[in-house]
Amino acid sequence: MAIITEEEEEPKILNPPKNKPKDSDFTKSESSMKNPKPQSQNPFPFWFYSTLIVSLATIIFISLSVFSSQNDPRSWFLSLPPALRQHYSDGRTIKVQVNPNESPIEVFVAESGSIHTENVVIVHGLGLSSFAFKEMIQSLGSKGIHGVAIDLPGNGFSDKSMVVVGGDREIGFVARVKEVYGLIQEKGVFWAFDQMIETGDLPYEEIIKLQNSKRRSFKAIELGSEETARVLGQVIDTLGLAPVHLVLHDSALGLASNWVSENSQSVRSVTLIDSSISPALPLWVLNVPGIREVLLGFSFGFEKLVSFRCSKEMTLSQIDAHRILLKGRNGREAVVASLKKLNHSFDMAQWGNSDGISGIPMQVIWSSEGSKEWSDEGQRVAKALPKAKFVTHSGTRWPQESKSGELADYISEFVSLLPKSTRRVTEEPIPEKVQKVLEEAKAGGDHDHHHGHGHAHAGYTDAYGLGEEWTT
Repeated sequence: MAIITEEEEEPKILNPPKNKPKDSDFTKSESSMKNPKPQSQNPFPFWFYSTLIVSLATIIFISLSVFSSQNDPRSWFLSLPPALRQHYSDGRTIKVQVNPNESPIEVFVAESGSIHTENVVIVHGLGLSSFAFKEMIQSLGSKGIHGVAIDLPGNGFSDKSMVVVGGDREIGFVARVKEVYGLIQEKGVFWAFDQMIETGDLPYEEIIKLQNSKRRSFKAIELGSEETARVLGQVIDTLGLAPVHLVLHDSALGLASNWVSENSQSVRSVTLIDSSISPALPLWVLNVPGIREVLLGFSFGFEKLVSFRCSKEMTLSQIDAHRILLKGRNGREAVVASLKKLNHSFDMAQWGNSDGISGIPMQVIWSSEGSKEWSDEGQRVAKALPKAKFVTHSGTRWPQESKSGELADYISEFVSLLPKSTRRVTEEPIPEKVQKVLEEAKAGGDHDHHHGHGHAHAGYTDAYGLGEEWTT
């Protein structure tokens, strides 16, 4: 008989019913999605970048201000060594017109001795200045000779660049930044923003027009033989020096040769001191980026260059003075530009045998301590100028400072052997008021003569210098 048993069923656990979401819950979630709660942001990056931008802008503006002050003539002069400032104080400047369509420029001149004696005018080569010959002209002055040393434009204390105003010339990035800096100084930082708010547009055309109208750029003076001729002629005429004993050093021969040929009647004699077409100082290195900054920025590099190529007897202070003059006020740019205009095909023999030059007494003073190549060059010069007196000095290619007394002795002796110069002096015209007084006096004298009264009249025309006279 089968027994049937019943198994107890396991009790089923029923999950409690979930609460049905209310409509209000949907509303809250939707509103939270549409309007999320603002998260707190870190303000550090904002202030960091703001401070960084302001700091960089400040550094740029300060650097531009320092750069501008270095180009300022007054600031540059006050930074010079005492010897250079004293040399400038002892000289004078003369305005000359190099080109008809350009503004006059200033040329520095150093003098020593009485002007009523023989006049010796010294012209330096590229890379030098009258400062190199200050002891030489003092030695000439002590020997009774009027020594004059000229700073050619682009060198020494003469103007080295011309200011060009206006125009739409292409300029570099640094110049563009300087223009923006100047515009901010003049108009204010927020001027463009104010204009943009008022008109709704950035005043770009007005900014460009304003920049072009007030743009002041410096153009380096490029000195060639034609420009040098104009400078020499005007300086000699202004100082009343003609006829002169001309002393040409280094590359000055190529620069001044045209003036000598065209004004042989104003030249009493010519003395060449280690003259060559190319300057002793390798100026081409000053046009190489990187090298030029090292040479002109540090005394050590420039000293080594001068000692190797020009002179081993110069002191460090003398070499550094030339470096400072070459570096300041766009001097490097002017010298490099003038180097490109040198006539490297100049024929000394043809020049010396030309009609205007062959009759001029000439002397060549050459280094006896230079290299064999330089000694051979001296022999070639002596052969090209067979009528010239050839002597040697105990210095190198830049002997003007270490051997100034020796050079002055050679020049004074050579000048003393020549007949004394006669100078033609043209007096200034009589002022209009003085001329009227003279005419009234003359009329009164004629009236007295008509009445039979004889009076002795002073020579008014001689007293005020009418006409021309010859002086020795």
